[in-house]
Amino acid sequence: MTNPVEATDSEVGPSRPVGRRPGETVTRELILDAARTLFAENGYDGATIRAIAQRAGVDPAMIRHFFGDKASLFAVAVASRSEVAVRLRAALSGEREGVGRRVADAYLHLWEDAEVGVALRALLRSGIEPGRPTEPLLAAIGASNGTPIPIGQVLAGTHLLGVAFARFVAEVPAIVVLEHDDLVDLVGPAIQRYLAPEGADGA
Repeated sequence: MTNPVEATDSEVGPSRPVGRRPGETVTRELILDAARTLFAENGYDGATIRAIAQRAGVDPAMIRHFFGDKASLFAVAVASRSEVAVRLRAALSGEREGVGRRVADAYLHLWEDAEVGVALRALLRSGIEPGRPTEPLLAAIGASNGTPIPIGQVLAGTHLLGVAFARFVAEVPAIVVLEHDDLVDLVGPAIQRYLAPEGADGA
């Protein structure tokens, strides 16, 4: 007959905290912190859902609740803990004139970054499959979780995702051979029209 105390210990695990369970926001942040640490220490394959849950002090089911699977967790953890949002918000700020080129330049530089680019490629693959949560795609364009995004930014983001997919994932030759600045010159005007259309009010 199983000892009730032993069964409880096995279920909880040595690293799971006791007492009041933290709120969803705190739990989610604990998972992201643990995932970021273990992905950095052990790589994608070496960081298991169980190990991440133990590090965060939560049940593995909570990871599935918030992120669906390891691929989506990896994408959101790396994107949200990197300079993605910071750089894109900086590019969006300032004068309306030239904002399209600034955003295109910043976005493509992120994909060229050795660490962030790997995360964005994983994020793109995990975010476009049917049934996947949309959050990874929103993280890719620097959107804050749960915050409504202006339609211009959504269109700019989807346009840039398409360019990034062609250049860094599908490796379309005509896109790959372009120099960074040349590609920015081509894409920038379209992003400008999304973000700062002529005749629109606002700064």
